Order: sequence, then C-alpha cells, then structure tokens
Amino acid sequence: MAQITAALVKQLREITGAGMMDAKKALEENNGDIEAANDWLRKKGIAKAAKKSSRSASDGLVAIAVQGNKGAVIELNSETDFVARNEEFQGFVKKVAQAALGVSSLEELKAAKLDGGKSVEESLTDLIAKIGENMTLRRFQSLSVPKGTVIAYMHSELAPNLGKIGVLIGLETEADASALQGVGKQIAMHVAAANPESVDQASIDPAKLQRERDIFSEQARASGKPEEIIAKMVDGRIRKYFEEVCLLEQIFVIDQERKISKVVADAAKEAGKDIKLTGFVRLQLGEGVAQAEEENLAA
Repeated sequence: MAQITAALVKQLREITGAGMMDAKKALEENNGDIEAANDWLRKKGIAKAAKKSSRSASDGLVAIAVQGNKGAVIELNSETDFVARNEEFQGFVKKVAQAALGVSSLEELKAAKLDGGKSVEESLTDLIAKIGENMTLRRFQSLSVPKGTVIAYMHSELAPNLGKIGVLIGLETEADASALQGVGKQIAMHVAAANPESVDQASIDPAKLQRERDIFSEQARASGKPEEIIAKMVDGRIRKYFEEVCLLEQIFVIDQERKISKVVADAAKEAGKDIKLTGFVRLQLGEGVAQAEEENLAA
C-alpha cells in the first residue's frame, strides 16, 4: 500500500473540500491515487466535482496577440510580481506572444527568432541573467478560424494585452469582423468568469463523460429507487453537467438569462449572417503550477 502522507491528504482536501479523516480514508481505499480517491469521495457524496487544474498561482504574465483570423496566448512565469511589473519583462513577453502567432508547438516557440536574431529561449536566458530571477516560458495556445475573426480579452489587465487571464474566442462567419467585436468580447469575458471545459457536448472527452455518468449512477443507486427512476435521475444530472461545463449551454453572465448559444444566434440575426462559435482558449496565470511541481517531484 502506498504511504498516505499528510501532504497527500492536504492535497486531496484542497481539491475536494472533504474533511481530514474522509480524505485519508479515501486515499487508503485507493492506494494513494488522488484521482481515484476524488472519485471515491464523489460517489460517497462527500466531494463535489473538481477542476483538473490546481487553484494555486505563480507570478508572471499571460499575454495575448491577435492577427486577423488567428490569435495566440502565452504564459511566462516569474518568481515575483515585481518582475511582472518590470517594463523590460513586459516588452519581452509581448514579443514572445507575437512570435507565437507563427508556430504550432511550445518547442517551436522557444526556437523562434526574435528581433535581434536570437531565439526566444536564448533571449529568455539573457533576461534571467540580467534581472536575476528565474523565469519560465510555461505554455501557449493558439486559435484560428478559416473565415471570420478571433477576439481577445484580458482579465486583470496589467498593461495592454498583458494580465492574469487571457481569453480568445473564435467566431466563424462572413459577417463584418468589426461588428462582432462587442458581442465577441462579452462572450470572452464570460469564458474568463465561467471557465467552461468545452464548446459543446460533442467536444467533451467520451471517457470523461462516461466517468461522470458512472459517478452519477452510483450516487443515484444509493437512493434505493427503481432502475427506471435511476436512469431518469442520471439523465437529469448529465443535462445539468452539460450546462455547467459546455460553453454554448452556459447561462450568459452578462444578462443571466440567455444561454451562450442564444447569444450567438441573436448576434447572427443582427448581423444578417451565420455565426458559429468554433472554439475558445483560456489561460490563467499559475493554473496547475503546484500540481505540476508535485508530479515532477513524485516522478
């Protein structure tokens, strides 16, 4: 049996909100497997669904760059907020975000050349030596549409296109891009606040959906009701789950009335052209940093 440490119990409690003894028992029952223990607690009705990412944060900046129908968001971490406010650091982060528009992987981004002819990775090494604080180009994501527009929004903006949560929205349409900036930014603001997991039901990983269905089924069976009633209970829970995690199913945070799918439909009607919300990107500064560090230490 895996050793159940106080740190492991603490980690599970932070993820699930469960009490110390419940968390410890869940880990003991599942040989120290955090994810299995989380599921075990949920089946017992002790814990709620948890995001995959940790809530912990790190300093640094998220940066956005958009060019026509393509956008990119990067995260560059620093040790302190003091560095994040450094103008030279901010200028470098903006250059890296622009470079991200022309690559398709993090390794390509690190190798991309900047103005002086040096690669992003080489330039970052120079900046670390100059400022005296460790920095990491942690991740990047891009989004594009074949026709239409990509709209950006930065939450907790420290400087133009630099901040804590960067969002991109892809709207595929033949409508005038300038006419979609308002509604696109509002939807991006919604994504920053609501943190959806997928665009629609079809975008959810089938294995994850089955996992949720299994958990809901076991919870429902604990009620002792007949199987046909249990099936209806599970279907209801799944519909609720879709409303929580699918962007198009979520209630718009701006008016608290329409679903996002209706917001898009209304925008299409006003524009006189079809509009399809094809995707979104949301990067939050420091999201999952502590979890990744713990996994590296355990490896």
